[in-house]
Amino acid sequence: MGAGMVRAAERAREIGADSLQLFADNPTAWRRRAELPAELPAFRAKVAELGLGPLAIHAAYLVNLAGPDNELFERSLGVLMRELAVAPAYGARFVNVHIGSHRGAGVEAGVARVADGVARVLAETPVGPDAATLVLENSAGGGDGLGTSVDELARILEAIAAGGVPEERVGLCLDTAHLWGAGVAIDTSEAVDALVDSITSRIGLERVVMIHLNDSRAALGSRVDRHQHLAAGEIGSDGLARFLTHPALAHVAYYLETPGMDEGFDAVNVSRARDLAAGIRPALLPPEALNLRGSRARAAEPP
Repeated sequence: MGAGMVRAAERAREIGADSLQLFADNPTAWRRRAELPAELPAFRAKVAELGLGPLAIHAAYLVNLAGPDNELFERSLGVLMRELAVAPAYGARFVNVHIGSHRGAGVEAGVARVADGVARVLAETPVGPDAATLVLENSAGGGDGLGTSVDELARILEAIAAGGVPEERVGLCLDTAHLWGAGVAIDTSEAVDALVDSITSRIGLERVVMIHLNDSRAALGSRVDRHQHLAAGEIGSDGLARFLTHPALAHVAYYLETPGMDEGFDAVNVSRARDLAAGIRPALLPPEALNLRGSRARAAEPP
């Protein structure tokens, strides 16, 4: 992020956000920088001054913990180890990563691969008060993506635990657009309540530490990941508002990955999140706003 790191922290406060999700390096490249950014001390000072937190690092998109290709698997582990290694320097509490795709090997093989990869990565990551939690993100299911249902997420966590990894080192991130794309109906309060109940009984709600709060441009069950402005897509106001106000989710950190963040829509969506939390239905957006492509380089946390 370079010199933009400090500006990103300032921008978060300007738009009423409480925290940031950021990339520690190029999200679409295998190569990791050898040195930490020179601007990092200034960023840490600004974050402390503004009282932002918890911070999350989003791991590179290339990481695939579930795939059968040995070379790509090893490269994925190396990148993820680096993300976790630098997280304390950023003051990040979480390192969020997409679980990945089994690439046709099957769910059982993919789950085993993820469990092996997570165990190896965390074995190389020091434990301590500043260590970040590894947070696995659910998938919309396109391209054989793993983690599309509560059952698959439970199986992954169970396999990781069976490999000797302590529960407190691995959490879950629920992306609402991914849930919708995977076929999990969350467009009503009742549907969100049912999802929360299912996670509580099958996994334990304490394992959910992050939510990517996004609407979706895709149809329910389409296996497509297309983020949209809050309350302007297929999920709509009722379900998203319930995520923000459900008492059992009060411990969770919320982040936005909505479109047009670099064009000023970061402020728009933080405001829409606050409206939803207050029981106010957000206003309709102009047509040109609905065609913006998503931006995930910076995601601000609503209340």
